[in-house]
Amino acid sequence: MTRHSALAVAVCSLVLAGPLQAKKAEPQTYTTNSISVPAVYQADSSITLTLEQIMADPDWLGRQPQSAHWSADSTQVYYQRKREGSELRDWYVRPLTTADSDSNGTAVALANLHETGSAQAVYNLDRSLQAWVFEGDVFVRAMNNDSGTAAVKQLTRDNAVQSAPEFLLDGRLAYREGWTFYAQDLTTGARTELASLKLAEKPKAPAVPGGYLAQEQHKLIEFVALQQNNAEQRYQARQQLQQQNASLAPAAFYLGKDMQVVSASLSPKANYLMVAVRKATKRNDKDIMPNYITANGDIAAEPVRARVNDVTPQPQRILLLNLQDGSSTELSYTSLPGYNDDVLAEVKAENAKARGEKYKSAKVIRDIGLMTDWYWSQSAMRWHSSGEHVALMLKALDNKDRWIATVDLQNKTLVPQHRLHDTAWVNYAFNDYGWLNNSDSLYYLSEESGYSHLYVKPLKGKAKKLTSGTFEVSDPVLSSDDQFIYFKANVAHPGNYEVYRAVLADGKTEQLTQLGGNTDFTLSPDEQKLLLNFSTNLLPNELYLADARPGAEVTRLTDTVSAQFKQLPLQAPKVVAVPSSHGKQPVFAKVYYPADYQQGEQRRAVIFNHGAGYLQNSDLGWSGYFREFLFHNLLAQQGYVVMDMDYRASKGYGRDWRTAIYRRMGTPEIEDLVDGVNWLVANANVDRNRIGTYGGSYGGFMTFMALFKEPELFQAGAALRPVSDWAYYNHAYTSNILNTPAIDPIAYERSSPIYFTQGLKKPLLINAPMVDDNVFFQDVVRLVQRLIEQENINFETAIYPVEPHGFRQPSSWLDEYRRIYKLFEQNL
Repeated sequence: MTRHSALAVAVCSLVLAGPLQAKKAEPQTYTTNSISVPAVYQADSSITLTLEQIMADPDWLGRQPQSAHWSADSTQVYYQRKREGSELRDWYVRPLTTADSDSNGTAVALANLHETGSAQAVYNLDRSLQAWVFEGDVFVRAMNNDSGTAAVKQLTRDNAVQSAPEFLLDGRLAYREGWTFYAQDLTTGARTELASLKLAEKPKAPAVPGGYLAQEQHKLIEFVALQQNNAEQRYQARQQLQQQNASLAPAAFYLGKDMQVVSASLSPKANYLMVAVRKATKRNDKDIMPNYITANGDIAAEPVRARVNDVTPQPQRILLLNLQDGSSTELSYTSLPGYNDDVLAEVKAENAKARGEKYKSAKVIRDIGLMTDWYWSQSAMRWHSSGEHVALMLKALDNKDRWIATVDLQNKTLVPQHRLHDTAWVNYAFNDYGWLNNSDSLYYLSEESGYSHLYVKPLKGKAKKLTSGTFEVSDPVLSSDDQFIYFKANVAHPGNYEVYRAVLADGKTEQLTQLGGNTDFTLSPDEQKLLLNFSTNLLPNELYLADARPGAEVTRLTDTVSAQFKQLPLQAPKVVAVPSSHGKQPVFAKVYYPADYQQGEQRRAVIFNHGAGYLQNSDLGWSGYFREFLFHNLLAQQGYVVMDMDYRASKGYGRDWRTAIYRRMGTPEIEDLVDGVNWLVANANVDRNRIGTYGGSYGGFMTFMALFKEPELFQAGAALRPVSDWAYYNHAYTSNILNTPAIDPIAYERSSPIYFTQGLKKPLLINAPMVDDNVFFQDVVRLVQRLIEQENINFETAIYPVEPHGFRQPSSWLDEYRRIYKLFEQNL
């Protein structure tokens, strides 16, 4: 075998239209980049999986590393690990030089936690200084390259909360408290206020009150007139002192009453501050969720998010604040291409026609703001390291456009650099961007070709595409010398994520890992090594180390999987490509086979519907649905065939796969389920009349839609924490796909299960947590009432009084899956 992973080759060979011969699992390893990764442990074939074990507290699986980051000197790794029997997490340190390859490192003493740095640590230009925040205080580490030692200095120690540390070009360190920005001299310790943002109206000079009586009072009463004069003089004197005495803090910027700061970004030269503001919205007191199980025995009205039907997003104003002269300029959006397009004209016309009206399209100023979606944690404001340029990532609040624009600081205008338009919606993923360090060029991700790819664009030139193909690029990391952009991509197979880098000098791409599963990475501060977080379908994530170059040897840093888990006789699901009857692209799916599935009578089958909608579960890494993975193995042990499909809307397969559900959620996905059933019948010896389905959240929604709209497709289904009416879900997610109920009620009625309940003919189990602040319990209550009014007796409901969207109690997990198992056993 060459450097290509045997596992990757094996997995690719599994993408077949027909069934696979099931073989007895034997312990083996897959050779990957000179590392031996256990694929199947020393399994004990006599072990019978049980629901009691599967649904127990997951500590029994092992407690895998989380939130790993590098030490500043690139010689060791810090990571968190769950404390056994507790929800608390402890920090561990794993030196790279540890001789014992099985060592998981040692726990970091509480007294030393402030020295560990942070994944969000920042560096100065020559990377000799590192800064981070620990428990609201700012720390700086000065690296001594000669001795290899590092000195840690605490800059703040108070009850204020500091955040957003940033090295300035003059050597000072800036940070903010609330929305007040400070710079601290690292030599003298002197702290200077740079700017303060006040959410109030700017104070005005004292003026004589209006009205007849007030005017006469000042004319007739000398004392009143004198007091007025004194107040005016004091105000003017303060203004003059502020302007002429440099020892005073600069005047605050007043942004207006009832406003809210969305984001702010300080220039490395500390001469400008970019600020985004919007009108503050008050929380609706009616957005509550009853909690019936409380410590004091009362019913608590817990606050929850608003429904998409009730949200009106506020447009943002982008302000350029000059910290040298105190001026403030609002930047106009009118230079952005399409800023006034009526992008929803067809949608509005269709809905108007349904009301018996006619819609007349017209140019309209669109609501625009920073790209600050819940999914995206990066800053949408990016300064070049020189402080000479700043870029903004902006989006239309109708979700159809995303722009990258730079700011002409002299003329105080936005200069468009890139527009991404989508007639469906612009993805909330794949929006990473930034500046090259040594030129005035931007790099960014864009789905404009149909897949997320990497581009570089000079300010006054055309964009250059660095990657190309039917795969998705994510998580780009630029090297400090602008030589490479490291990234993650699923090039060889949609479910196989490896690490690559683009060579900016010649545009070539180099593959750095070939591990054959799911690999995330973090580049070391010295940019010589990669910290890898790798997993397979059978191997939970562990930490690995490799040099940042092609073909490097990979070393395992952690082994946290329990001995009990390693003994389980688990099968890795086979990844198959199910031909689609509604497009050229197949539907990738995992299939779990019984050992003797081709023998005897036709088999029972279950199709699992993953949640989140935009999520990938038929990949080659360890699944976040680990309980479901074990449950599917249990079902396979008992003779079931189980399929887990990445239906349309799933992540990993490009823009068109994602947007296929635009304005018709629950239609393409159910078409894919139909294809999945047909494939099982034709290829896996499955009885068409003995197939069930289940899933949670979005998967629960799909279970509803399948049983309501295709009543003969499945013989039974379980909908867990399901969405029944999208008008009750959140704004950030739902408005992307269905617009809003006020604009597009057709899409909501077409996509919401509550409108199709009359189609239920087969047994349905509805499991609903009562303190779910994601999919409200109200969703189930309303749908159940509708079924009752329709005199439908084909359903039963189980409620979980103390559980949120993701269950926390093992007893709840066990009860839920006992009911699911019973449903399938009784009806399949």
